[in-house]
Amino acid sequence: MYLDKLLNLDHDVFGINVYSASPAIIEIAANWGLDFVFIDTEHSVTGIDSTAEKLILAARAANISPLVRVPSSNSVELRKTVEMGADGVIVPQISSASQVAKIIDAVKFPPLGKRGGDSSVRSAIYGSHNFNWADYTQKENQRCKVIPMAENIAFFDNIDDIFAIKGIDAIHFGPADFALSIGCEVDYSMKVPEIREAVELLAAKCKEYNVRIMLGCSPVSYFQLEELKLLGATMFLVGNDMAFINQGCSRSHELIQRLKEKNDG
Repeated sequence: MYLDKLLNLDHDVFGINVYSASPAIIEIAANWGLDFVFIDTEHSVTGIDSTAEKLILAARAANISPLVRVPSSNSVELRKTVEMGADGVIVPQISSASQVAKIIDAVKFPPLGKRGGDSSVRSAIYGSHNFNWADYTQKENQRCKVIPMAENIAFFDNIDDIFAIKGIDAIHFGPADFALSIGCEVDYSMKVPEIREAVELLAAKCKEYNVRIMLGCSPVSYFQLEELKLLGATMFLVGNDMAFINQGCSRSHELIQRLKEKNDG
């Protein structure tokens, strides 16, 4: 099962970002053997609503893990996201330990957090099949991943306090917003010295605390995957639906231009 890999820190896992509201993208990713999809509701038109539910259901049906980047650390949205069936929440713009503690409270049941419960939701199989609260809360605390994003200078100013909070499953590094927060060049390949220094520090902390680190592979190449692996990545984002569409359209445009030039000549 896809979730087994997410739970097992010994396995590398691979996924893509999904910005469109298309279940087909998720099904295709599953067909090619990817482990998870990063469903975006921060920068896309998708909200924590029936559209997100449709994408989560597509992932579950296709046997690929749905992780959802929520718009903010709003506790109600966090809880509803995992109740819909998401296997984890990716939370943007983390800047303090207290923020992380509130996220864990919203996602994890006691004794790990303070999540409120209702058996009439998907994650509780709607109270059917001899539903048992003790089993449900225990399984949810294992299933639902908390993945804060390190994407601003404040995160790194408070990095030791943040990692001292128990319940973080992985950290996702956002090179673009981090670069913007310190006023340096945006570089998704993370070669700019200021970005490289930050991601190396983050990787070291993740290793120290036995927390996964999720990194985007850009440009997508075998060499870049090896680079990320050496940095300590165990969760790899190997592209996104918008980029794939752009690449296809760019190639078509190139061929069309060649044909036009030949005919004009």
